[in-house]
Amino acid sequence: MKLKLFIAIIFSTSMSSHAAATLDRSEFTFEDLKALAKASAGEPYSPTVVPAPELIDKITYDQHWKIRFKEEETLYPSGKMAPVQLFYPGRYFPEPVSIYIRDNKNQVQDVPFSNEFFDMPADSPAHDLPEGFGFAGFRIMRPDMKPDWISFLGASYFRTDGPQGQYGLSARGIAINTGMNQPEEFPRFSAFWIGPAEQKGESLSVWALLDGPSITGAYRFGLTKDNKKAKGHITSVTANLYMRDDVERLGVAPLTSMYWYSEKDKTIAKDWRPEIHDSDGLAVHTGAGQYIWRPLNNPQSVSTNSFVDNNPKGFGLIQRDRNFDNYQDDGVFYNKRSSAWIKPIGEWGRGAVQLIEIPTKDETFDNIVAYWVPEKPVRKGDEFTFSYDIEWRPLDPKSKELASVVNTRQGLGGIPGQPIPEGVNKMVIDFEGPVLDGLDQKSGIKPIVEASNGEILEPIGAYPIVGTNQWRLAFDYKQTNNNPVNIRAYLIDKKDKAITETWVSDAKVTIK
Repeated sequence: MKLKLFIAIIFSTSMSSHAAATLDRSEFTFEDLKALAKASAGEPYSPTVVPAPELIDKITYDQHWKIRFKEEETLYPSGKMAPVQLFYPGRYFPEPVSIYIRDNKNQVQDVPFSNEFFDMPADSPAHDLPEGFGFAGFRIMRPDMKPDWISFLGASYFRTDGPQGQYGLSARGIAINTGMNQPEEFPRFSAFWIGPAEQKGESLSVWALLDGPSITGAYRFGLTKDNKKAKGHITSVTANLYMRDDVERLGVAPLTSMYWYSEKDKTIAKDWRPEIHDSDGLAVHTGAGQYIWRPLNNPQSVSTNSFVDNNPKGFGLIQRDRNFDNYQDDGVFYNKRSSAWIKPIGEWGRGAVQLIEIPTKDETFDNIVAYWVPEKPVRKGDEFTFSYDIEWRPLDPKSKELASVVNTRQGLGGIPGQPIPEGVNKMVIDFEGPVLDGLDQKSGIKPIVEASNGEILEPIGAYPIVGTNQWRLAFDYKQTNNNPVNIRAYLIDKKDKAITETWVSDAKVTIK
């Protein structure tokens, strides 16, 4: 299929004639992509029209994953070390995206959609889909063709299988009005240009065009597999954003994950497995150098927490518990799920790391989102550029001077053998790190526990855990109204210097 015809099929219902003309060329640079995104922001948004929606709806989740890209059709835009395969559309990925292959001289060639690229069961409804429909996304394979290690599929979502080869949480290009009393907007990557690595050490590079009702964007992704320093994959992102309309909440570098329950709040679920989550906490390294750990919750209603900062050093959704015994799931291996760490490049200014938690009753839907929100209001006509690395790691980067939280548990308050106090819960936090080695109860270690909207009850205990190099901080708390108790806790040495990261939580009395 010729380039001009392909563009007419995919873009005529979603982009202007200017956009189509810009794309109808054999040479295409990233500066061209930025110009296209900027020009599109000045034009009204036109939603993508899905051809044959009634046929696409018949391609269910199970049927979609039975459709496989033929190995002999594999693309090699960056050589045999990074083979590319394409995704078929389906009920949950109905909107077509354009795929272009780019060489190191910025010469581009479209990849026309065809059923001939795919193997599918004889009874698959996909056989009836019209030619020229459009792909749903793509994935990058390992050199031996199995398995894939990064995929771009659905809206602006992408994810990697991390250092232990197990897909879990996802990243997004942008988040718009997440967790608010209005519909969330989901801009989408409508076109991709895949080509050779532009930076040393990368496996390949990808450009993407973002389009949505309130925003457009030109994205550059540098994809690196198995980086030794991060002990996992790295996705280097530059996002050039152009506002089509005012936005109340712009979420930059968003991460999306799932948290149902853990040892902290296992009483909320009746599943046989001890824990179920893709991530168990939000880690933040502030611009001032503070390390914060916020264990995740499965709240009763949508919860929003903001960590105000200036030029953050990093943040991420982390799976700190890597012990199989704590999950007992040998099918999806939650203990192997990757963590994702956002490492800003350059100065991001003032704003906040924001955490959104949404109630869930099972493990099938993502209910956790974290991102950076700029302090400055976002208005129509504004332009932004954010650069950052996403390090898909086993754990978050640790401080050399501070011990980290390794466990958070919640239970009934009071003292065993005595009457259980009404409306009181106990919180137990375990810390671990080299700074604690050799310390005992004569070392002058003191707990700092502060609360607002509630009360911390004496006594507060801080002591080494017998047979380990961990320290435990335990305290009782109670609510003073129906709102969660905001708690900060950490340990200091005899010189009043912090020796642990700061544990923070919005805690409710949930065990009665």
